[in-house]
Amino acid sequence: MAPPLLLLRNVHLSFGGKPLLRGAELALAAGDRLCLVGRNGSGKSCLLKVAAGLLEPDRSQRFLQPGATVRYLAQEPDLSGYASTGAVVEAGLAPGDDRHRARLLLEGLGFSGSEDVRQLSEGERRRCAIARELATSPDILLLDEPTNHLDLPAIEWLENELAGSGSALILISHDRRFLTTLSQTTIWLHDGVTRRLERGFADFEAWRDEIIEKDEIDRHKLDRKIATENDWLRYGVTARRKRNQGRLRALEELRRQRRAKGPAAGSIRLATAMEQPSGRLMIEAEGVAKAFGGRTIVADFGARILRGDRIGIVGPNGAGKTTLLNLLTGALPPDRGTVRLGAGVQIVALDQRRLSLDPAASVAETLSGGGGETVSVGGETRRVMGVMKDFLFLPEQARTPVGALSGGERSRLMLAKAMIEPSNLLVLDEPTNDLDLETLDVLEELLSTYAGAVLLVSHDRDFLDRTVTAVIAGNGDGRWIQYAGGYSDMVAQRGGVEAAASEGGRGREQERRQPRSSPSRTPSEMPDQATGRSSAGARRKLSFRQAYDLRSLPVRIEAGEVKIAELRRTLSDPGLYARDRAAFDRAATALSAAEADLAAAEEEWLRLELIREEIEGR
Repeated sequence: MAPPLLLLRNVHLSFGGKPLLRGAELALAAGDRLCLVGRNGSGKSCLLKVAAGLLEPDRSQRFLQPGATVRYLAQEPDLSGYASTGAVVEAGLAPGDDRHRARLLLEGLGFSGSEDVRQLSEGERRRCAIARELATSPDILLLDEPTNHLDLPAIEWLENELAGSGSALILISHDRRFLTTLSQTTIWLHDGVTRRLERGFADFEAWRDEIIEKDEIDRHKLDRKIATENDWLRYGVTARRKRNQGRLRALEELRRQRRAKGPAAGSIRLATAMEQPSGRLMIEAEGVAKAFGGRTIVADFGARILRGDRIGIVGPNGAGKTTLLNLLTGALPPDRGTVRLGAGVQIVALDQRRLSLDPAASVAETLSGGGGETVSVGGETRRVMGVMKDFLFLPEQARTPVGALSGGERSRLMLAKAMIEPSNLLVLDEPTNDLDLETLDVLEELLSTYAGAVLLVSHDRDFLDRTVTAVIAGNGDGRWIQYAGGYSDMVAQRGGVEAAASEGGRGREQERRQPRSSPSRTPSEMPDQATGRSSAGARRKLSFRQAYDLRSLPVRIEAGEVKIAELRRTLSDPGLYARDRAAFDRAATALSAAEADLAAAEEEWLRLELIREEIEGR
């Protein structure tokens, strides 16, 4: 076995009297590529800081090979005090370091070196900090969430750079694909101690689940044995005799073992509040365009988003993903074109930078909206403590200021705040930042069963593949194209990773190849929904009846949405049922009929629009 470059043994660390690390260990040899995984708040970042020599634990043994160089990327890099990106990188260089490599790294990450640090976005600050840590080619690289705020091209660039690096690595990341690509060994931090798997992250989750299952069985057996001994202690006449003191000591040892095992592993129970009813159509955009300062961000974009759609938006940083999101949700008016929200659409948004969280407010105040011990979730009154438990917050954290939470805990709190608000359209901007793997699993499950529509911006390729039904990708020059399927499907349709990463893409050639769900971008291969045949073989012009229906259906749809809204207002009267049961029944029946009629009208309009677009595009 190769001698260790870095060795941590018996690391103990407490915060506010609460044990965080209880004997954690870590060993890193030359060429090792470790990923450090565990739940938010389990102490991963603290352990990495101990490894970097930046945090003094309560007690530990730390060995660093004499002469070995260590570089550490913090989860939230501090670039204050530097005038330019070049100054940031040069400050990390030691005498004899290759300044040419530093310049190449900056250029590879899209910098000239003269950019003002104060004007950088979150993603640009992260890229600049990465260039600083990689520039010295250290013996040991410690990276805490390096992919946060990075776009897909930057993540793929970083993967390639680290794969070719000679540095020993310890990685903390929520990005499954990033960890799978780079890791060779997995360290699991759980209940304050570490367990080591001599395989990469791809094998971790199955291994972890086996351990948790075995621990549950052992815990159950121990609980039963303690119950039996307690019964003997309570009712056994001879329990107090001297010859039975050994059995009493054995019981105390069982209790000590049980305390050491801690509580059973919790599970997050994410659930959205019951959304308000809505029509099938959520968003319809036609010919939307937006420009800033003479630069076109969105050009002639069209989309039709229905209830149940889960749409991912991807593209390089600065391409305009958040702008497109704001246009689709009505938060930003277009320069040209129209955006129409369906009847009854109720939006809940999760912002990328978590700016809506007040760092001075407590966890309980944040969830309850400022005070009180209860919160309304889908019309049901629940105790704030119960909601906190659902999201793995401990009761003693109720008065903890938001500013004192870890990055992952803040993300989880923001997610909890969004999920308890009633909605039928979720808008999530980088929802995976800082979330642990267990939370990601449940979030993926929630999005797959969510009854409304979902719009999300993400650079997490695995998360996109697991959750979305379509991807809208930036293709350069303000052109955004919709692809069916997840991220991997989009890459395949665009001709590979290089094309997907390219800001310019392949433009018109890709537009002809890819399948789209937007009516304004339907391929000729799409079959006619009425006949099952390709519309390429359909009639060359619409019949009189079809043309009439195409003109009249939008009016019928709009009238249907108005009628549905009126009926819902009628049924929302809490005293109607008791006052006039017959009127309540008539309104409920009319609402069901109106919703069915609206869905049928929308389906018929979409079918005819597909035929018209195909005929005109031939």
